[in-house]
Amino acid sequence: MHYPDELLEEIRQRNDIVDVISSYVQLKKQGGNYFGLCPFHNEKSPSFSVSGYKQMYFCFGCHAGGSVYTFIQQYENVTFPEAVQILADRAGIQLPEVEYSAQEKEMQNRKQKLLEANTEAGRYFFYQLRREQGKLGWEYLMKRELTEETCRSFGLGYSLQYSDDLVKYLRHKGFTDDIIRESGLGMFYEREGMVDKFINRVMFPIMDINGKVIAFGGRVMGDAKPKYLNSPESQIFDKSRNLYGLNFARRSRKDQFILCEGYMDVIAQHQAGFTQAVASLGTSFTSGQAAILKRYAKDVLLAYDSDNAGTAAALRALGILREAGLNGRVIDLKPYKDPDEFIKNLGAEEYQKRLDQAENGFMFEVRMAQKKYRMDDPTEKTKFYTEIARMLCRFETDIERDTYLSAVSEEYRIQEDSLKKLVIAHANSAGFAREREKRESGEYFGGRDKSAQKAADSEEREKRSQRLLLTWLVEEPGLYTKIKKYIAPGDFTDELYQKVAERIFEDLEEQKVNPAAVINMFEDMEDQRRVSELFSARLDAIDTPEEKEKALHDIVVNVKKQGFERDSAKVGSDPEALARMIAGKKALEELSKTKLT
Repeated sequence: MHYPDELLEEIRQRNDIVDVISSYVQLKKQGGNYFGLCPFHNEKSPSFSVSGYKQMYFCFGCHAGGSVYTFIQQYENVTFPEAVQILADRAGIQLPEVEYSAQEKEMQNRKQKLLEANTEAGRYFFYQLRREQGKLGWEYLMKRELTEETCRSFGLGYSLQYSDDLVKYLRHKGFTDDIIRESGLGMFYEREGMVDKFINRVMFPIMDINGKVIAFGGRVMGDAKPKYLNSPESQIFDKSRNLYGLNFARRSRKDQFILCEGYMDVIAQHQAGFTQAVASLGTSFTSGQAAILKRYAKDVLLAYDSDNAGTAAALRALGILREAGLNGRVIDLKPYKDPDEFIKNLGAEEYQKRLDQAENGFMFEVRMAQKKYRMDDPTEKTKFYTEIARMLCRFETDIERDTYLSAVSEEYRIQEDSLKKLVIAHANSAGFAREREKRESGEYFGGRDKSAQKAADSEEREKRSQRLLLTWLVEEPGLYTKIKKYIAPGDFTDELYQKVAERIFEDLEEQKVNPAAVINMFEDMEDQRRVSELFSARLDAIDTPEEKEKALHDIVVNVKKQGFERDSAKVGSDPEALARMIAGKKALEELSKTKLT
């Protein structure tokens, strides 16, 4: 869905970012900006900055940043079109009707009907739970020590013991058998016709991130099988890309999520105050679900059952979390099986202690690996050490590998040097090309870190000069006339900074500056964050005009020199690089003799 740039800019201008964010975060003015506690990570000292002049926000703690559109997307966890709709409604602006093809209209209408059918079914189940006929379900929930408030909050309900009561209800509400069947609320048989899918079950509505009911899970009240039954996948429900409780957990603002296995585990934790708990939906944890979690936190605590099946599931989940770039840790629930039992018996305070003491995912994997071997047998012990070496080869950086190697050596009383040699031998024999290259050059453990760090530091210094120059131009547009003779967008070596410079220089030629519009040029939220970080570069305190002149001169020279060095390296491969290099050299010579006054 694409809206004209003029309309997006009008909506943005009608939604002052300070006013919008103030409705979510308590802000206090400090100097020219406003500061508050960041809503995207836990902190005690305000590092979340909102600039009315730049119409952008940036957190100096977690580096979240962007325009008013980005904030709504991040805070409400909605798509860009949804953020546009929210801000348009807030400003009283009518968005143009979206033109759909006949096929798109049919698909949208069908999707809407499925959502409406699930919503109506949720109301039906909710009502039945509170009737005499739902007494069995209500007693079960009370036995599980859930409060009325919790039951209401999660929309819990009950499906009657009749075979087609819900089907009749939905037909009465105008839904066709086709929609009832596709929504997974009914099933068709030749002899019986359309009957209810869920019978005599406590019902758990499954909601998307916006709180819309997209499916159901049902826990049987008798001995029938299966014990738990879920809605089938449909146009509105993909179980591998949804998480139970996410619509609540995304608002928890905790710096980690708790991943568990069942509906009741999630509900019990939320009732006890652990509102960051979610669960996978009747399947093993998936990479799609890991990608969802990554939007909200970097740390995921696993609260899986403490039995063998739960341990196996935790090991699988740790691998998926690692692949997604998430840090997994494992909560020790013993002597109880699951979070629900633990909290009921030991309470929320003790549960919080277990969260704080959650075991590092890698160390948990090593501990579980040890259980496969007899440690009193030298051969078995050697196999265990070899498996550790194989596991350590997963780490791509020397520092991370060194850290874990030391931790494992200390925990299992292994000679560190001996384990290092085993890791190197395994890396070589297993055919790890990068590891073998390091071993042959004598750099496997830390040898290249210093040179790599030097290169990284140099690159960061380059980027800092470029950030400072662009920030300074935004804050003091008058400087542009002093530097435009020497600096062009092509002098910025970072591709994103170059695009920003092109737009900023165009705006400055027209004597206008609009940082928020520059941020909105980029669709990717990571790019928006980087541009916000760029515009938040902190200039050192400058006391005198002479110091300001020198600082500006040094930054301009640095940026010009960086562009010149890049062009010099490209001569021979880029036909235009030679001309740019000659012009750059001339500009540098002139800058060495010139004051930027």
